[in-house]
Amino acid sequence: MLFAVEDEGAIDLISGKTGMWTIAILLVITSAILFALRLRQTGLSTRTPPGPFERLAAKHIRRWLVPIRMRKETNPLAANAEILKQGMDHWADHCATCHANNGSGDTEMGRNFYPPAPDMRTAETQSLSDGELYYIIRNGVPLTGMPAWGDPRLGNSDSQTWALVSFIRHLPTLTPGEVAGMQKLNPKSATEREEEQEEEDFLNGPANTKLEPNTRRKQ
Repeated sequence: MLFAVEDEGAIDLISGKTGMWTIAILLVITSAILFALRLRQTGLSTRTPPGPFERLAAKHIRRWLVPIRMRKETNPLAANAEILKQGMDHWADHCATCHANNGSGDTEMGRNFYPPAPDMRTAETQSLSDGELYYIIRNGVPLTGMPAWGDPRLGNSDSQTWALVSFIRHLPTLTPGEVAGMQKLNPKSATEREEEQEEEDFLNGPANTKLEPNTRRKQ
């Protein structure tokens, strides 16, 4: 009798897992069909924003792609100013091009992804667990503009990525002063750096410009 109960429990467990995978597969198939139908109407273009069903399906598929063990992970780093600064600086240098300094995704790159870069300040992102955020950063999101970041050999011990998770939690309360400070760390093109140097030289004025020896006035 004991073995029968154990067998029934195992069957229930297998049935539950099978049911979850069945739903996930059906969502993928349905999304693919709807996407194909929309392509016939609008053509192949990322300018047309995803429909509500596509967004809902992508949200659930993304969640199911994250291993259960990772969903339960919590940030091992202390929530202090030093860790927050590390995450903020890394975000400004590596992530802001697509996600913007304030996490809104309102950049030329972010707006034109398919789907567009999400607003990281909203509940849709903030409701994800620490482990989910970490896993998404480390492994990327297939069929989107989100690549995988970090050294794959570090596994769950990438402190730089965990610092980013800390900063993502801070995004809803980011201050204008912090955003302004991050702008200094944003990647710049050669033209932008040249323009900044010209502006700095202009503000400094000729009084602070050193003359070459052969151009100095004779006493």
